[in-house]
This record gives sequence, structure tokens and C-alpha cells, in this order.
Amino acid sequence: QEPGTESEIKDFCDANFNVKFPLFSKISVKGADQNPLYKFLTEAKPETDVNDGAFEAKLQGYGSARSKPNDVLWNFEKFLIAKNGKVIARFAPDVKAEDARLIEKIEEELTK
Repeated sequence: QEPGTESEIKDFCDANFNVKFPLFSKISVKGADQNPLYKFLTEAKPETDVNDGAFEAKLQGYGSARSKPNDVLWNFEKFLIAKNGKVIARFAPDVKAEDARLIEKIEEELTK
């Protein structure tokens, strides 16, 4: 959904978020050319575990609804994967990295 080139995306992230980590190449996360990783993730965990619906409703108001119920909603959707490769949880894009529900799930998995 990001229209920019990889270079433009990097410049935007550097300027707005002070990103200091490597960025992956741009790929399709839904649709006919969906990357196999995202096909696996969205089939393994078709719905988000933490999603109050407000963000999705806002996107629908802009005419940006999901094509399929298990589609990635927007940038920054998060998937938590266990050591054995099982998809444990899926978090909506508006769940922040410091959200207690996300941290709790990560810490729970790290104890296993």
C-alpha cells in the first residue's frame, strides 16, 4: 500500500521516525502477488488478537476496506511467532510496540 520507492520509504522513515535499523525490501502482503510468508502468516492467524476496531473503522471511512477478512489491514500489523515457527498472535497496526498486551505475549513466549 506504500506507493513510494524503497529509497523514498527509507528517507521518510529516517526523517520521521529516526530509523536506525535495516529495512526490508518492499513486497506485497495481500492480493494475487502476496508474498509466501504473508500467505502463511495470514492463513495461520486469520484474525487479530488485539484490535478494538477503531483503526479499521477509520480506514473503512476512507474507502480502504479489506478485500478478505484475513488480509493485512495496514502497515505495522504485527505477528508473534514462537520458536517452533507457530504463529502465536496477531496485533492490529495501531497496537504500539510498548502496549502491555503485546509485551505480555512476547514475555510469555520467551519463558517457554
